[in-house]
Amino acid sequence: MRRAKITIVGAGNVGATTAHWCAAAELGDIVLLDIPQMETMPAGKALDLMQASPIVGFDSQITGTTNYDDTANSDVVVVTAGIPRKPGMSRDDLLKTNAGIVGNVAEQIKRSSPQAVVIVVSNPLDAMVQRAAMVTGFPKNRVFGQAGVLDTARYRTFLAMELGVSVEDVQAMLLGGHGDTMVPLRSAATVSGIPISQLIAPERFEAIIERTRQGGGEIVSLLKTGSAYYAPAAATTQMVEAIVRDKKRLLPAAAYCDKEYGVGGYYVGVPVILGANGIEKIIELDLTATEKAEFQNSVDAVKGLVEAMNKLTG
Repeated sequence: MRRAKITIVGAGNVGATTAHWCAAAELGDIVLLDIPQMETMPAGKALDLMQASPIVGFDSQITGTTNYDDTANSDVVVVTAGIPRKPGMSRDDLLKTNAGIVGNVAEQIKRSSPQAVVIVVSNPLDAMVQRAAMVTGFPKNRVFGQAGVLDTARYRTFLAMELGVSVEDVQAMLLGGHGDTMVPLRSAATVSGIPISQLIAPERFEAIIERTRQGGGEIVSLLKTGSAYYAPAAATTQMVEAIVRDKKRLLPAAAYCDKEYGVGGYYVGVPVILGANGIEKIIELDLTATEKAEFQNSVDAVKGLVEAMNKLTG
């Protein structure tokens, strides 16, 4: 059986760690790509990972390159390319710069891997996945963003910490954009089927929801010189696995919604069935009045972000 070919664009912390998780799980052969200015760095990281294979026990082949020709006919492409927001940089500066980077990457993917499923991880996430979809012109089920899996993992972690239970027994779901307008669904949070609302006082529940919304910022403030990468990479790997192994996982993803949830043609976080064809179904939930209002607020924020990006990029 032919192994899946997985390309990861961006050999920084998130990209290289995603390559690590994917290789350890033997999800396929991996191409780790970065810009030509990085010279031999991707090759060095790939070789280092390959030398771990006899110890960890995986047979995935890992290649590091700066040439998109080496990524040709990839089954899955993960896009982590982009710059973090730096001191003194406005939101518009970040939007314009990363839209340009993601747009260039999308052009190369369109040329080299026209049948690929594309997972965008670059920030600001909801705008960047919209940009990648527009430039590639791929069917909407084959272009989507990773954020909800990460945000849900943070939510579940905080709930498990609060209750002193295994994270494996905590289930949760989020909707909306990636950021402080995300909507952790109170009605969908359970521990082994028991509603969280029966186990945690309302004020503590709300505090955990707010901590989830600020989860990425909390890590940035602790690290001081960088941002999260272990959990984002693990979340991305879970999505890659769902695709290459056709797992039909029900996961939150930044998916293109038109009539769904009344969004009207934007990428926002919603529950989806993820399998070999990418997003195979969007799951529409019955939301409470509060959840509907919070979700609409999040959708409005995404629309504003996309509109600002489109003005900046012409």
